[in-house]
Amino acid sequence: MPTATPFRSSARRTKKSTSKIKPKSRGKAQVRSKKRVAKRATGVASKLPKLAKSVYAFGPSRTEGNATQKMLLGGKGANLADMTSIGLPVPPGFTITTETCGYFNQNGGRLPHRLMDDVRKNVRMVERELGKKFGDRRNPLLVSVRSGAAVSMPGMMDTILNLGLNDEVVAGLAASTGNPRFAYDAYRRLINMFGDVVMGVDHHRFEHEFHAIKAKYGVVQDTAVPTEGLQELCVAYQRIYRDRVGSSFPQNPMEQLEEAIKAVFKSWNGDKAISYRQIEGIKGLVGTAVNVQAMAYGNMGDDSGTGVAFTRDPSTGENVFYGEFLINAQGEDVVAGIRTPKPISEIEAWNPRVWKQLLKVRKQLERHYKDMQDIEFTIERGRLFMLQTRNGKRNGVAAVRVAVEMVRERLIDERTAIKRIPASHLVQLLLPYYRPEDKQGVEILTRGIAASPGAASGKLAFTAAEAVDRAQAGEAVLLIRRETSPEDVAGMHQAVGILTSTGGKTSHAAVVAVGWGKCCVVGAGELSINAEAGTLTVKGRTFGRGDTLSIDGATGEVMAGSIARTVPEKISGDFAQVMKWSQKYATMGVRANADSPADAQRARDFGAIGIGLCRTEHMFFESDRIAAVRQMILSEEVAEREAALARLLPYQRADFIGIFTAMQGLPVTVRLLDPPLHEFVPHDEESQKSLAVNAGVSVADVRRRVQQLHEANPMLGHRGCRLAVTYPEILVMQVRAIVEAAAACRAEGIDARPEIMIPLVGTKQELVLLRTLTEQTIALVLKEKGIKSVDIPIGTMIEIPRAALIADAIADVADFFSFGTNDLTQMTFGFSRDDIGSFMPAYVAKGILENDPFQSIDVAGVGALVAMACQKGRAAKPKLKLGVCGEHGGDPSSIRFFQTCGLDYISCSPFRVPVARLAAAQAALQ
Repeated sequence: MPTATPFRSSARRTKKSTSKIKPKSRGKAQVRSKKRVAKRATGVASKLPKLAKSVYAFGPSRTEGNATQKMLLGGKGANLADMTSIGLPVPPGFTITTETCGYFNQNGGRLPHRLMDDVRKNVRMVERELGKKFGDRRNPLLVSVRSGAAVSMPGMMDTILNLGLNDEVVAGLAASTGNPRFAYDAYRRLINMFGDVVMGVDHHRFEHEFHAIKAKYGVVQDTAVPTEGLQELCVAYQRIYRDRVGSSFPQNPMEQLEEAIKAVFKSWNGDKAISYRQIEGIKGLVGTAVNVQAMAYGNMGDDSGTGVAFTRDPSTGENVFYGEFLINAQGEDVVAGIRTPKPISEIEAWNPRVWKQLLKVRKQLERHYKDMQDIEFTIERGRLFMLQTRNGKRNGVAAVRVAVEMVRERLIDERTAIKRIPASHLVQLLLPYYRPEDKQGVEILTRGIAASPGAASGKLAFTAAEAVDRAQAGEAVLLIRRETSPEDVAGMHQAVGILTSTGGKTSHAAVVAVGWGKCCVVGAGELSINAEAGTLTVKGRTFGRGDTLSIDGATGEVMAGSIARTVPEKISGDFAQVMKWSQKYATMGVRANADSPADAQRARDFGAIGIGLCRTEHMFFESDRIAAVRQMILSEEVAEREAALARLLPYQRADFIGIFTAMQGLPVTVRLLDPPLHEFVPHDEESQKSLAVNAGVSVADVRRRVQQLHEANPMLGHRGCRLAVTYPEILVMQVRAIVEAAAACRAEGIDARPEIMIPLVGTKQELVLLRTLTEQTIALVLKEKGIKSVDIPIGTMIEIPRAALIADAIADVADFFSFGTNDLTQMTFGFSRDDIGSFMPAYVAKGILENDPFQSIDVAGVGALVAMACQKGRAAKPKLKLGVCGEHGGDPSSIRFFQTCGLDYISCSPFRVPVARLAAAQAALQ
């Protein structure tokens, strides 16, 4: 085995030239400032404590980690150890723990004491495994340095390849391999990546030089640049590095490694990583691990290559080997989308032996992990190496199909299948799509690669920042890029769809879009995109920011103009199977919030077991009845109001008949009028004049009445049950309409099951008064209809904190509680839900709140009130029915909390019903 002398002498020779290294974001004053902040925030003493074991090796002779240690080793590190243990061809290496990253970022960017000693020991272990030396000129070991958090964050943190090269080692590598082109190709990649990732040199400065070299030699492809061109490129890259950094490219491999480790740790708090975690709701992680692994070279010639693959199609879930590869390339070339790769199936013709190995590995990994895998591999001179495996990101369509088919294949059971599908992803199975007839007569400009299904139309945005700004202003935009990078994630998330001119199905754009269920077309090579000018040109036509294009994520078609989309209406196939399993295991029922027969029927089609919230005020805004509503509001006398309400009665009755018919045999909870009356009156001059004419009063009378209805804080004002207290005739009309509709349905053999809900109750006396009036009205109508009795439960919404506090008293006079968590959140926090946009993003970004409490329930505060009300209510009335009808009823994380409260049902919008059904089953299984 070679001695360490060459490495030591190399370090001595380069010490002077590397003494001025200034890694990205680490000026002296800045580091001192960060240290002071860290000490104030964490109380760190001047002597930093030593961590427990920080470095875990993996290799044929010693593997210290395993698949259960993802929180400590990250997903990538744990799986590298696991793949090594089951005998797959994995280059040896070691993993630095996520805890070390947490330490680094909490202590002003300082590595733990003696960490680099442990790193050196593990580098020597890798040297022994391979018979190579780190920094040696004759037989050099090169390594990759990659991130790897416990939760997969593809492309969001930093990677450096070919680390360990310098001016002397590259010459030795060229001689030892007999392949100088490969050696200098690897070196130019290292200078580029180290300069970009570690020192913050703009990647495009290097790309500019590369284009110049290709132009000089008259070639287009990277692989066509000759050896001398790559040697010139390395010199040019070093000049850029020296000009931008202020010192020469570091020649000491161990210094390169130390700075690379720090750069990966820093990338945990980079903008793109933070944005991705916020978008994905990833919380509770201390940092990323760092994986240092011996390089396998896919760029050694036409017998080498690299690829990315999924063991099943992540867009459809089909059980086919899905992926792409490039000959004579390194992994970054595939995922960056710079070169358009080949389908993975073409490996069979290129190298049949490797193809058979890959198929065997594919089967072995699925049977071992019992899930679809996302793998990275390299072929070095015909020899296969596995660089990574992780559970593959997939969209909702694929998640459902993979889960169902794996149950059929007996890889997993029903319970595992249910828990594995992200409930929120089911919305993607209801995504709009283009039917062939929708596209008739539409101009198809070009076709790209169908990367993520869906249908999207929007105006063109050419940068991520532009997409964010325009989308937040309410504009539907398509993000148009040559290729996307991790820096684009915020814009990708805001855009309705993504279109790129390069890249394949495993490019950054495709992988991220699939994970989010975002419509995406990539590799549309006929597009010429000028981001600076804000133009896209195809087949001689130029489109700009004001133009609209449409993309079909199922076919890859790019079309001019906006196209009408079709929305799925039924649940069938594998989706229906998942819903059957969900019903089998869930203990909470799922109802829907629906205000029309069409919404009610859609909810029933999606599996709702009733209507949890039917908002009667939405019916009042219809054009054929708003005049009667306004006449009622203008009326000064009870008799006048009753006359106006009598004109509304047939409309309300017809509405209820339609909903009861659609929901035959299922309960329908009707909430009596809730919003303040000012919402129904006109506030502009023309509409007030029109109302005056129709009502036979003066414009002055209309203005006076509108002014009377004005409230400084209407959401806390004259609304809900308070309207029924002051205008009981409104309650009487609505209850009459409900009972008459139920009677009419029963006369036609329709099993109508109404429930009446009185909103905004804060005292027991309010509910006593209004329940009595409701019961009297029910009895009167039944007597008129000659019906002996009908069971119509009467309950209330718990949406005022006081109601939760006295829930036991209110339960005495209520048949059910339904938690209106929208208002309950508003009143508990003192937030106006219509005005939180000005501060809520800052609250979440700064960690004051983990989430927007109107999207996911605030367990500690609002949740405590819900839990208290449930306990008090059931203590007073053990069989009290409990439900929730706020927007939280469709949020999976909130549903998990509601499961702990013992609710009977949750209610949400019709299109969220499948999500809630699956989330309810998951909550019960957990």
